[in-house]
Amino acid sequence: MNVISSTVSLTVADPAASSKFFTSHLGFREILINTDFIALGRDDAAVDLVLMRHDPEVDRTGLRPTGVIVSFAVTGIAAEYERLRNEGADIGVPLHQGRGGEWGLRLTDPNGVVIELVEWEPPGGFQPPD
Repeated sequence: MNVISSTVSLTVADPAASSKFFTSHLGFREILINTDFIALGRDDAAVDLVLMRHDPEVDRTGLRPTGVIVSFAVTGIAAEYERLRNEGADIGVPLHQGRGGEWGLRLTDPNGVVIELVEWEPPGGFQPPD
């Protein structure tokens, strides 16, 4: 198998609100807009997103992004944190350093989708092999 791209589909009550969040704060752009979904993409290695409208009258499966965390490994996380704060993004977990030395933060979009930004740093003294 040769995977050539990846997409994460999120079922939300208001795709337009989530789209505005992802395009305003996270650099995505709308690729396709439909009455039932909005497809988002970026020009880098980020996964594409499809924001699917949840209609409880039609969709009885209960699909929701509950418990889902969309995670992006980034560079320059401290500057991104300041930018997001200045833009008024809903930051649920502020910038912090994890036990493994990684830096992270979490945002929440208007539909409750949790987005995690992580910058990985090797533990102190680690030297990558030549």
